[in-house]
Amino acid sequence: MKALILAAGYAVRLYPLTRRYPKPLLPIGRKPIINYILDKLNVIDTIDEIIIVTNSKFILQFKKWSERVKSKKPLSLIDDLTSSNLDRRGAIGDLYFVIEQKRLRDDLLVVGGDNLFDRDLKGFLDFARSRSPNPVIGVYDIKTPKRTNRYGVVKLNNNNRIIDFKEKPKVPFSTLVAMCLYYFPKGKLRLAREYMSIKGHRRDATGFYINWLRKRTSVYGFVFDCRWFDIGDRGFYRKAQESFSK
Repeated sequence: MKALILAAGYAVRLYPLTRRYPKPLLPIGRKPIINYILDKLNVIDTIDEIIIVTNSKFILQFKKWSERVKSKKPLSLIDDLTSSNLDRRGAIGDLYFVIEQKRLRDDLLVVGGDNLFDRDLKGFLDFARSRSPNPVIGVYDIKTPKRTNRYGVVKLNNNNRIIDFKEKPKVPFSTLVAMCLYYFPKGKLRLAREYMSIKGHRRDATGFYINWLRKRTSVYGFVFDCRWFDIGDRGFYRKAQESFSK
């Protein structure tokens, strides 16, 4: 299995912190955000490579980081060949770019580079194996409906299959939201190519792909019970610092 960390965004909502510095390398406590993700991936025996996709603007900073960080797994850096928020590929575009560039034929675990949570991934992967060969996403109960409009909102049936999904709905139908954590079995990777080949499909958020994907094949959600921060703006970054620094 390969692991992919999405780290090619430009994080304009965190300016000026991220004007010249990538969000996944911002510190939380005594280490960068991405190190928390790396710690979780390094203890998974079935992962044989960790791939990090970034962009031309920040590739050198990630190279310097990769030379210092200790990882039990081989690390690969991929430049998605964009240089600004205006020409970004988007999360789905980067996922597809890596699949094509690496010619991936393995199961793929995908994690957002700003995804900070304090639970290991064993339960998630055990659940994913139980639902094989179907994709599985990480889901979090945000509790408060008025906070869901910044996320992809998920509705599950009694078997945890996704029966509805909307990206940032004005009227939420659930307090369950997608965490930017995905397990794609190798047999389903080809569907990313199909999605990208269709004109008009949005590529900036993975939620649009998941909503399309669930109509092509069964997609399941694993609900996490933990602390979780999607560090999208300075307010959430500050809260994450306060929580994890303790």
